[in-house]
Amino acid sequence: MIKFQNVTKTYNKTVRALDDVSFNVKGGEIVGFIGPNGSGKTTTMKLLTGIIKPDQGKIVVNGFNIKEDPIKAKQSIGYIADSPDMFLRLKGTEFLQLIGDIYRVPTEERKERIETLAEKFGLTDALTSPMMSYSHGMRQKMMVIAALLHKPPVWILDEPMIGLDPKSAFELKQLMRDHTKDGNAVFFSTHVLEVAEKLCDRVVIIKNGHILYNGTLDELEKQNKNQSLENIFLELTEK
Repeated sequence: MIKFQNVTKTYNKTVRALDDVSFNVKGGEIVGFIGPNGSGKTTTMKLLTGIIKPDQGKIVVNGFNIKEDPIKAKQSIGYIADSPDMFLRLKGTEFLQLIGDIYRVPTEERKERIETLAEKFGLTDALTSPMMSYSHGMRQKMMVIAALLHKPPVWILDEPMIGLDPKSAFELKQLMRDHTKDGNAVFFSTHVLEVAEKLCDRVVIIKNGHILYNGTLDELEKQNKNQSLENIFLELTEK
């Protein structure tokens, strides 16, 4: 559902954030994207969602080339950015109605999904308040609801667990698992190895714009016997 093929991105003609990077995410998979700060994770997320354009390479989301058919590609994506601090002057309901309008979600379906997801994340009573009054965790949960409102086949999440309380983090993990049961795909960045270990079918590890590993964590541990996952990751990323 995601094809990221031979993608290169350079900033200011000098800083190469990604260098000929390739990976795929299939339907029914949760794939974790791991790497140290400055490794190219955020650049990859922005390329996948069409926020920025690659210098070279091909990006396909749900069968749509993001360069040639950007609207259909973006309609296929539910995206949670690395910061939930947006549209803060809007009330929760106003923000979700805006998202529903953008993605043309039918009124009745929109109403039902907002009610269900708001109840799941404990936000029902907060929907009529401006989002600037929300805590960081509440804003993050609002972004989760917005990203799922149009039932996207591809879910892209940039550090989605940051700021969530344990219950909400559990609910989000369950939603991610449920999302793939219908053949949908989830691709998310994280710096928490424990989350990746428990949740992901595969991981992609990146450093300095290069892919270091693409496979299961079980395979990675078998290749590095008698080492903890944390030590393996540190060895890979500190070379």
